[in-house]
Amino acid sequence: MDARQSIGVIYGTVADDLPPAIEVIALYNTNGIGKMRIFDTNQATLQALKGSNIEVIVGVVNDDLQGLATSPAAANTWVQTNIIPYVPDVKISYIATGNEIKPSDPLAQYVGLAIQNLNNAITGSNLQIKVSTAIDMSLLGNHYPPSAGSFSDSASSYTKTIVSILVNANAPLFANVYPYFAYIGDPTDIKLEYALFTSPGVVVQDGNLEYQNLFDANVDVLYSALEKIGGANMTVIVTESWRWPSDGNGGVATVDNACTYYKNLISHVQNGTPKRPGPLETYLFALFDEDQKGPPETEKHYGLFSPTKQPKYQLSFTYGMFSTMYMSLRNNFYL
Repeated sequence: MDARQSIGVIYGTVADDLPPAIEVIALYNTNGIGKMRIFDTNQATLQALKGSNIEVIVGVVNDDLQGLATSPAAANTWVQTNIIPYVPDVKISYIATGNEIKPSDPLAQYVGLAIQNLNNAITGSNLQIKVSTAIDMSLLGNHYPPSAGSFSDSASSYTKTIVSILVNANAPLFANVYPYFAYIGDPTDIKLEYALFTSPGVVVQDGNLEYQNLFDANVDVLYSALEKIGGANMTVIVTESWRWPSDGNGGVATVDNACTYYKNLISHVQNGTPKRPGPLETYLFALFDEDQKGPPETEKHYGLFSPTKQPKYQLSFTYGMFSTMYMSLRNNFYL
């Protein structure tokens, strides 16, 4: 699997100055980006994707979970409205049923049932689309060392239910992994080099596994936690990563640090993690800076491109390889 197959970019739209969807799809194609994640079922986006050959994860917004969970008919209608009109012209690979629902959220009780109802509607329509949900790393209780990873007591029942459903359906688990947030939450114990993939040597020795970067450690913590609740053979797809802001907070939120993280992550995920070698499908957040996000201010500065489609980082997808080249605000790549 080359980088085009394992790397995707999230198309977020929390902004009032973004180009039309048809131009966004052209931007993906021009830059050789073969995978996209969207957080909803925006009709203009799905229409623009027709014939593009871009694989897409389509999102179910959190507010729709209760209705989809309590009514199989509603799940069928959702599929008939939002999926059937677009396949096979749009390559819909997955449905993300909710995003980062916490066990304490009243919506948590509906996630599993919504997945099941949507999966039944998908299989009943003879479609080969996997249905899952996206969790974040706050559901983990033990983070160190990676082999000791486990879900917190408060999240245990919720995650066991979700994992059981996904295992039975042979579906992956979606995970949102943010080394930036882990670093700024504990800059004393977590070194910047460890977060940016630039450590010169092993930082964490865990049995026979060696860790030189925080991303690997975070993903392997999740693998270890899944092993403990019946998900030892599950596939994990990192449906959000990067999230290293280029501005908005002094200190580490800089263009250079964001570029370093981005460049190293793209090349690194081709090798997987120490626990699970092999290409790791990963989606980078996000395509554009989004001016209506926040607070904090950093939320406005995660884009690979400005809304004018100017690259913040100069990217090349030559020879099937997604490599980041030199970047500089000073050279007018970012407006």
